[in-house]
Formats: sequence, structure tokens, C-alpha cells
Amino acid sequence: MPGTEGLEVAAVATTRPTDRRLSTLPTPLSIILGPRIIPPALALVTFLVFLPALWNGFVRWDDHLNLLENQGYRGLTWPQVRWMFSTTLLGHWIPLTWLTFGLDYVLWGMEPAGYHLTSLVIFAVNAPVFYFVSLRLLRHAAGFADGTLRLSAIAATLFFAIHPLRVESVAWATERRDVLSGLFFLLTVLMYLKAFDATGKRRQWLLAGSVGLYVLALVSKASVMVLPAVLVLLDIYPLRRLGGRWQDWTGGTARSVWLEKIPFMVLGIAGAAVGYYAQSTNMYITPLERSPLSARPAMVFYSLWFYLEKTMVPKGLSPLYELPAKVDLLDRQFLFPAIGVTAIAAAVIALRKRWPAGLAVSAYYVIALGPVIGIVHSGHQLTNDRYSYLPGFALALVVGGMAGVVVRAGAAGTLRPSFLRALAGLGVVWLCGLAYLSAQQVRIWRDTETLWRYALESEPNCAICHGNLGVFLSNQGNLQLAMAEYQRVLTLRPDNGKALQHMGHTYAGLGDTPRALEHLKLYLTRYPNDADALNNLGAALLSDRRPREALEPLARAMRVKPSHVLAHINAGYACIGLSQHRQALDLLRQAIALKYDSPQAWVGVTVAYLELGDMRAARTAWGILGMLDRKKAAGIGPAFLQTW
Repeated sequence: MPGTEGLEVAAVATTRPTDRRLSTLPTPLSIILGPRIIPPALALVTFLVFLPALWNGFVRWDDHLNLLENQGYRGLTWPQVRWMFSTTLLGHWIPLTWLTFGLDYVLWGMEPAGYHLTSLVIFAVNAPVFYFVSLRLLRHAAGFADGTLRLSAIAATLFFAIHPLRVESVAWATERRDVLSGLFFLLTVLMYLKAFDATGKRRQWLLAGSVGLYVLALVSKASVMVLPAVLVLLDIYPLRRLGGRWQDWTGGTARSVWLEKIPFMVLGIAGAAVGYYAQSTNMYITPLERSPLSARPAMVFYSLWFYLEKTMVPKGLSPLYELPAKVDLLDRQFLFPAIGVTAIAAAVIALRKRWPAGLAVSAYYVIALGPVIGIVHSGHQLTNDRYSYLPGFALALVVGGMAGVVVRAGAAGTLRPSFLRALAGLGVVWLCGLAYLSAQQVRIWRDTETLWRYALESEPNCAICHGNLGVFLSNQGNLQLAMAEYQRVLTLRPDNGKALQHMGHTYAGLGDTPRALEHLKLYLTRYPNDADALNNLGAALLSDRRPREALEPLARAMRVKPSHVLAHINAGYACIGLSQHRQALDLLRQAIALKYDSPQAWVGVTVAYLELGDMRAARTAWGILGMLDRKKAAGIGPAFLQTW
């Protein structure tokens, strides 16, 4: 934490006379720096860099669960809104994000370009808001003159907004929650900074507005739970409302600072509790048996180093950095980051009096990464590009501050004009390079195959990436290629049970029922309550003409997951095979209630009515099937017409 002396030194920084030279810049540059033009220009540049996202589709990486197969969010009527505020699907409670998806469905249906457009517009708005936040923070921290201040804020904003690390949050439809929560996070901070400069009732209204915006941030994504700690940090530096001595934290002025934080802290704690509940109820929290306490420091050091390294050199980005089977601080992968982070921390602390901003930025970086740093871990990843969203604000401010220092030095004549031009050119080239890399990175999210083939180019030993590519190949009918990917998964991670399930499903597709049953039963000995595996086992038994045996795992699948559509359909088919047509119709109607546009369910209904001799009902069901899938309807057609 910055010492008292450091705060005093920083506090005396004032605008230098030489900075006023920027007020006499030539007319064209003055226009470029015009305060009214800058915000929309930043939004436009951001939008154009990420414009290729509009040609992306949905990918089989949570998009299929959140959007393609999810009926709950489709609309803005009361049933959908109630679902949005009650669901913790995939470990997140994000009702405001769901509301934006519901609006997308109303406007665009299931056209992915519309969903990407909404995310892109929200992200583009992030840019001018961050610009306004940067103006205030850099003014308090560095005391730049107006021209220098605007240039430094522009540099900070562009560095954040067009950086390739932002791509995952923008180009992946599921990650709408990042750009939406980030927008309200920035608006909360901006309102708080405005309140600092205001007095009286205006100040109270601004603080109330800041609290309201924080609520919107929390219901967009829980990771913004760290904001109360961020506001306290801002009060220390650069606002200097809290000093470096104990007395400065407990005096009369400090009491008002702490009192106004109470609403933020209550909301932050509530957000953290809800976020933890959402993760734990979906069983995403990594148990200590898998990653013991001894592994957590290594994960923390690695994360702190990873995002700093990728910010400065955005090379080898991937949609998934898989958590290793074993995490050991003494391994080279984790030891070098630990040494690097320790050295940087020691340097920042040693320079805290001369450079308090460095300590403040470092503290913010750690705070913003807190929920995802590995202390409480969830998921299969070691790190994720999208986790850099909130921490990226601070690193961008450092870049903006450096740009401001260079500009001020040039205006003061302490830098040679040729050297200043060289630095300016280098900065422009760097930003253009980031924009180019981002535009290229956006394209890897175009479709599922592109995503996972790129992921394997970046991380060849990513077992989950091989498995996900195998699932895609299997869905495309390339079963032999899919099997090769699953074999690779087991080579890399022999304990990966999911590969057994996928292999069982693939063997069933290849007609090798004995091997299919062997692999599925082996998987279910490890995970007896996996509804998908139970359904696949039932389907394999059905294909082997064993409908009575198939009913047992299918019934278990429906008990474990009552909303499992395919389990209901397969159970309906099993009942048809046992001539239990009324029971079959009940099961198939339940499947249709869960997913009306399921051709397989309507095939079963048509066949069941035909077997019962109810031609009118069979013809009605067949007509609906024809609207959903003409090919399947044509397959039933000859038998149907003969009976009719």
C-alpha cells in the first residue's frame, strides 16, 4: 500500500507550463483531439476491428447448451423472465444477461449474426465509457494537461478495446456476460468518480446511481463482486481520500468514506454468495482431491503471470488452457511464473513511494483476478483469455500513462523530436498490430470445427480439445475420425471418463453394439448418474433389439434429469417395441412438451397412433412431422399411405 510520503509527492504534481504547448497544436490534430469526436470514434474503431464476429455462428462450446438447445430464454413473457431469474444454468446466475438474450430471440430468432451484433454493440460502448474513466483517473494520478490527458486516455482505451485478449468475450456468444457486466462495472466506477468531484445532493444522487449500476453489473456476471475493494483502492490512490497511516483510516473524514461503501460491500458479499452457490449447485467447484491446497499457490502465481505475459505478447491464445493432471509449484511451468511475479511484486513495493500508481495498479490487478485466480477453482481450465477483461483495465491505464509521459516529455523538449516521432510511430504500429491480431482471432470462433482445430494448433496436448473435436466429427458422421480423437484423449488423460462415454456412443453408431455397451457400462460404474450416458446405453440396447433392458437405464436418466428429451423419446420407442403404445404416447408427449420441434418424437407419435389404428391422429402427427422434417416424414409415408 502506498506510504504517506509517496502520496504527498504524487499530490503536488501539477500541470507544467510546457504542457500548455498542446493547446496550440495545428488545427487538424486539434480536431482529432476534440472531446466530442473522441468517444464515438473510439466506439467505431472498436466496432470495426471486431466486425468479423457478425459472420460467426454458434459453437459447440456452451453455445449449444445456453442458446441452441435451451428453450427457457426464448422470449420476454413472464415464463421466460421467471426462468431467467431462477436458473443457474452452467453455474451462473445472470438474469440481466438472459434478458438481453431474450431480446435477441424476439428480434432475430435463432440467427447468430443478431446475437453477435448485440454483443459487439455492447462492447463498442465499453470503449467510450472506459475513455471517460481513464480521463478522470489519469488526471488525478498524473496531472496531465488537457491535450496530453486526452492522448493518454485514447491510448489506454485503444490498448484495452482492440487487444486480442478481448476476442473471447466478444466473439463467443455465450460470453455476453463479460461485455455486459464490464460495461456496468465501468459505469459504476465512472459515476463514483463523478461523485468524488461533486458536493451536496448531487453527490448523493451520483452515489445512489453508482450503487444502482453496480446491481446491474452483479446480475450480469458475479465476477464484479470485487468492485467494493476496487473503490476502496481508488480512495487510497489516486483519489487520496485514505492515507497511508492508521489515523487516516479511522478519522472523521475516513468514516464517511467507509459509510458510503456499506451498500457496495453488502451487494458484493451477496453477489459472491450467489456466485458460489451457482457454481456449487452445478458441481463445478474443483474438489481438493483433484487440486489440493498445495497446488493452489502454483495456480495463483501462474495466473498472475499468464495475463501479464499475454497482455504484452498476445501469442498462442487459445479457447482452452487445460488444467494439468498434476500441479506442482516446483515444475518449470509454474516455478518461472512464481519467480517472475515475486520479482515484480518486490520491485513495485520498493518503488511505492516514488511510483504509488504502480502499487495501486498491481493491487487492482490482483483484486480483479481474485475470483478466478485459482484460490477457489472451478472448471477444467487453468486460465482463460476472458478472465483478463476486468484486470485489463489497469494494464491499459499503465500503457496510457506511459504514452502521456512521452507526450509531456516531448512538449517539454526533453525528448528529441525525431525520437518522439519514432516512439509515436512505434505506438501506432503496435496498436495496428493488436487490431490485426484481434480481427484474425475473431475468425477462429466462426464455427465449431474451426474453433477446436485452432485450439489443438495452440495446445496440441489439450485432451478436452481433442474430445470436443471428436464430438463434432461424430455429429458430422465421421465416426472413425472421431474415434481417433477419443483414443488420443485416453492417451493424454487415461482417467478421462467422458472419452469412454463418447467411444461407447461412437461404437454404437458403427454398429459394434458389444463394444458400445462395454464402454458405456464402464463409464457408468464411475458416473452412475450421468443422464446422457444412461440415455446412450438405452439407445444402444434399443439398437440391439433389447427394448425391455433399455427401459431401465432410460427410466434412470429421466429420474436424474426430468428434462432430458432424448431419454423420453427413446423410452417411448422402447414401449413401442414392447407394444405398450399408450405408455409410449405418454412419454413422447412429454418429450414434445419439452421440445416441440423434435422430429424424432413426432415419428414415434405417428408410429404409435398407426399401431393403435387411430388414423386421424396419425395423419395429424405425420403432417406436423412433415413441417419439421420432410425426409423423416417421407420415410414413414409409404407405410402410412398403405394403412390409410
